[in-house]
Amino acid sequence: MKKIEAIIKPFKLDEVREALSDVGITGLTVTEVKGFGRQKGHTELYRGAEYVVDFLPKIKIEIVVNDEHAEAAIDAIIKAERTGKIGDGKIFVMPVEHVVRIRTGETNEAAV
Repeated sequence: MKKIEAIIKPFKLDEVREALSDVGITGLTVTEVKGFGRQKGHTELYRGAEYVVDFLPKIKIEIVVNDEHAEAAIDAIIKAERTGKIGDGKIFVMPVEHVVRIRTGETNEAAV
């Protein structure tokens, strides 16, 4: 099993969710996060004063999938998220050793 974490632009969330649903991914966790990479934030003007916004709002999506569904999920995220501009985000893929569904006690593949 693989855990896929994707950091995306907030306005792309619905497109990414729909793309994942189209490839059979039914569950995901979404977290509002802030960060920066090469984008390095931007400058804003507030009440006549200029200030730098270092941390930009982003969305982190987390999903756990069987190994055979990982590439399809990654491709779906890329197709839905890519604008070709700086700040499109990143995808991290990690192995998952063990999963337990709390309600039923199911483990591993049955719990995903």
